[in-house]
Amino acid sequence: MEKKMRMDRRARGAVTLLGSCLAVYLIFKIIRPNNFGSLSNLFSYLQQALMPAVAGCGLYFIVIMGLFDFSIGANIVLSALIGVIVGNKIGYVGFVISIVAVASLLGLINGIVYVKCRIPSIIVTIGLMIIYECLGALLASGSVFTLSKDLGAFGHAPMNIIFSLIAFAIAYYFLKCTKIGIYTYAIGSNEKSAENMGINVKKYKVIAFVLAGFFAGLMSILTVSYGNAMSPSTNMASMSRSFTPLMGCFFALAFKNSINPIISIIAGEFIITMIMSGLIVVGVPSTLQNLVIGVTLIIIILLTCRVERDAVVK
Repeated sequence: MEKKMRMDRRARGAVTLLGSCLAVYLIFKIIRPNNFGSLSNLFSYLQQALMPAVAGCGLYFIVIMGLFDFSIGANIVLSALIGVIVGNKIGYVGFVISIVAVASLLGLINGIVYVKCRIPSIIVTIGLMIIYECLGALLASGSVFTLSKDLGAFGHAPMNIIFSLIAFAIAYYFLKCTKIGIYTYAIGSNEKSAENMGINVKKYKVIAFVLAGFFAGLMSILTVSYGNAMSPSTNMASMSRSFTPLMGCFFALAFKNSINPIISIIAGEFIITMIMSGLIVVGVPSTLQNLVIGVTLIIIILLTCRVERDAVVK
C-alpha cells in the first residue's frame, strides 16, 4: 500500500511539473506562434536554463536546511573576474581551477561566518555580498574583463551540456550517496532531532555553504564562457543573479516528496527561462517582466508551503 502511494505521489508530481511546463509553452506559443517555441528556441532556452540550474543544485543544500545565501551572485562575479585573469595567462586548467577554488573558499567563509556569528543567514550573506562586490570592484577598477576566445568552449553546445550533466551528477551523488546528503535532509527536517542523533549540525551547515559556493563556481564558468566577459557589480546589483537559482530550489522543495530535486531544479529553471523569453517576445516592458517574475516566485513559495503543510498533516 505504501509503495503504491509513493508511486501515485510521484506520478502526480511528474504530471504537475510537466503540465506546468506545457502550459507555459502553449500560452506563449499561441500568443506569438512565429517567434516563440521553435526547436531551436527550445534548445536555446535549455542552454540558458542550465546555468542557474547548476547553481541551484548547490543552493539546494542550504535551502533544504531553511537557510539562504544571497551572496551567490557576488560569488559568481568575483570568482569569474579572478578566473578570467588566471585563465588568460595559463589556459583552461587555471581558468577552471581558479574559479572553483575561489567560489568554494567564499562558500567556506560564508559558512564559518554564519556559524560563528549566530545571526540569520540572510543578514550574513547580504553583508558578505556587499564585501565581495567591493572586492570585485577594486579588482576590476571599473573595467570589463574579457575572456580569451580560446577559452570559450563551455559557453556553447555540446561542452556546456556535458559540463552541466557532470555538475548534476556530482550533486546527485552528494545528495543520494553520501552522509552529507543524509545529514542535510535530517537537519532540514528537524535540526534539534538531528543534534540529538549526534549529527554535528554546525559542521554540515558549513559544508552546505561550501557546496553552494562550489556549484556557484561551476555556474560562473558557464556564465563567463557564455558571455565571454564579466564586469564587476556594485550597489547589491549581483543579488539579481541569486534569484533565478533560488527559484529553481523552490521548485525542488515543492516537489521534493515526488520528484528528484535535481530534475525539479532543471525543469523549474527551464520553465522560468521560457517565461522570461516569452515576455520578451511578447514585448512586455522590463518593469512588468519583473512583476510577472515576482508573482511567479510568490506562487512557487505558496505552492511550496502548501506541500510542506500537506506532508505534515499526512
